[in-house]
Amino acid sequence: MELDDLIIVKAPPKNRVGKSDGPNEHHFYEGAVMLAYATHLLRTTRTKEIRIHPDGTHGKQFDFESGLLRRGFKISTRTGKTAYGGTYIDKQGRKVIVHPKSGLGDVVAEVDGERVCAECKGGIINTRHAGQVSRLNKGLCEAVGRLMASPSGGRQVAVVPHTDRILPFAQKLALRCTQADIEIALVKASGEIVDVRSL
Repeated sequence: MELDDLIIVKAPPKNRVGKSDGPNEHHFYEGAVMLAYATHLLRTTRTKEIRIHPDGTHGKQFDFESGLLRRGFKISTRTGKTAYGGTYIDKQGRKVIVHPKSGLGDVVAEVDGERVCAECKGGIINTRHAGQVSRLNKGLCEAVGRLMASPSGGRQVAVVPHTDRILPFAQKLALRCTQADIEIALVKASGEIVDVRSL
């Protein structure tokens, strides 16, 4: 079952029953976070081409082809060994290239002559389970760490799901990230992007 297109609703395992807001867990997988951020760039900038670099796990958890189809992108050329790798084009001629390869940045684009590189992480967005909340926080730290370890240049953005529990942590981290020229963006279940610097 899907909620707001990006969220997969699942019954919790026994050790997490009663630890979510509502009876089921809402999983915002990393692949869905990538697609949401790529869509945001297409919607809010003049860029005509976005590259998404999922790994095998991302493709198993999230259906990239269906997600792109619902956003008006049809497969033009298939590449690689996966069912979803290839170039997707919409009626305006904009391209989303899904190239399953890690180490290239999760979402990459040229925006107004500047390279944008985003590292994305996912998680359960309605959880109160201490381990899963901690996992969301660790995901943000890992995204920031990957950006700090990569060559600088252009915009670098750490992108994770928006939750009431991660927001205060992201705000605390944002000042130091700004000093390192790293932005933090939180993605709501609707796909809306919140720039932590603007809060």
